[in-house]
Amino acid sequence: MFRYETHLHTAPVSKCAKATVRETLEFYHEKGYDGVFITNHFLDGNVNIDRSLPYEEKLAFYLSDYEEALRLAPEIGIKVFFGVELSYGGTDFLIYCLPPEWYFAHPEIMEMKKSEELAFMREEGALVIQAHPFREARYIDHIRLYPRQIDGVEVINACRTDLENQLASVYAQSYGLLKTAGSDNHCAGAIPRLSGIETEEEIRSPEDYARLLREHKVCIFDRKNSL
Repeated sequence: MFRYETHLHTAPVSKCAKATVRETLEFYHEKGYDGVFITNHFLDGNVNIDRSLPYEEKLAFYLSDYEEALRLAPEIGIKVFFGVELSYGGTDFLIYCLPPEWYFAHPEIMEMKKSEELAFMREEGALVIQAHPFREARYIDHIRLYPRQIDGVEVINACRTDLENQLASVYAQSYGLLKTAGSDNHCAGAIPRLSGIETEEEIRSPEDYARLLREHKVCIFDRKNSL
């Protein structure tokens, strides 16, 4: 089986991340992972940047961690894939299958309502997963669900409670949405639990991940991290 992380953050791009790109990739390689998706907070979220900069400059900085990961991947021995995490008042979405150049070509997404932005991205070929939909935190005013604008749900998130994950699974099941899992790792090896996916077929691109998920050829897992 091949093992992949679908949801992780790195420093310095994600403001809340505690681990560098190298630390993160080395940790996952040591754990026997075949690949990771770098899904840092996008420009609408908790990104470590001067928001007064032009869109292109902000996006170039945003991509810098992913580009560093691509450079380090052959040395470390792990595959790296691109994704983003969109945010709206504590409601988050993982976006796969849109390459970096797509974001340069579409600065208008920053002015769209989230429902319009998600629909547009799906029309453009994106796989859209609502991350930890039942997350509770002091900074989240209320829970928002977007069952008609997404493809699937993160039903296991290693940083969320069992109740929140169970509710996410019920949500996905009720609407016939795809189910996936991720660690939401911000701190490399310091994370107490790990979640993700395993596949019998090797993933070579985000499109492979989307296809296998739709073909129900993805197994999700949740286990303790032996620190």
